[in-house]
Amino acid sequence: MTLAYVGTPFAGWQIQPGQPTVQGVIEGVLARMLDEPARLAGAGRTDAGVHALGQVASFTTGRAIPLEGLRRGLNARLPETIRLMAAEDVPDGFHARSDARAKDYCYRMSRAEVVLPFAAPFVTPVHGRLDVGAMSEAARRFAGRHDFTSFCPADSAIEDRRRTIQSSTLREAGDEIVYEVRGEGFLRHMVRTIAGTLVEVGRGRIRPEEVDAILAARDRRRAGPCAPARGLVLVRVVYGDAPLEVPA
Repeated sequence: MTLAYVGTPFAGWQIQPGQPTVQGVIEGVLARMLDEPARLAGAGRTDAGVHALGQVASFTTGRAIPLEGLRRGLNARLPETIRLMAAEDVPDGFHARSDARAKDYCYRMSRAEVVLPFAAPFVTPVHGRLDVGAMSEAARRFAGRHDFTSFCPADSAIEDRRRTIQSSTLREAGDEIVYEVRGEGFLRHMVRTIAGTLVEVGRGRIRPEEVDAILAARDRRRAGPCAPARGLVLVRVVYGDAPLEVPA
């Protein structure tokens, strides 16, 4: 299933006791529709407040249900903040997370003096002069395979924090600054901490070439702050056998 959702009212994708989560809401609706328990495997565990345009989730059912009926039935029962965009049958053994080749994320920042209320839940306001050229140069330095210890919470229980980034770019779009990144996988808060670090570069507090040293330091204190969740969107999940180019 390819899903889109507004992350604002949820405590993230993954089920948490006593908290509203995207996975929990969908599983509850599916269980009632299918009259059997439903357990989703999501391609990415988006944090509280993070949005998605192309989250992918898989599940197994013994029920014979037309895919169009599944899409219509779910969308009729889900809150308007969650939508099933497409559904398809997949081979036995498919897993949305372990079979994913890469994920695309986008982080949007707005320099507008007044941010329209329709856009406000999906962009992070940034104020003051920013050197977008320096931010763009710094963004490119994240491409390749690195240890991202400096860009995840210090208390992270994950031991191997090396990740491969296929592309990392920043561009201007009117009043917005848009950071786009594709990687094989991401640590918790990793993209948001990269975005926060890029803002520090734009403000002149970090030089673009310092990104290399921050990565090498493997010290969370060296990177910038974790940017707000509202600006981050999981755009798509990539599957298939085609090789992905990895920068040197």
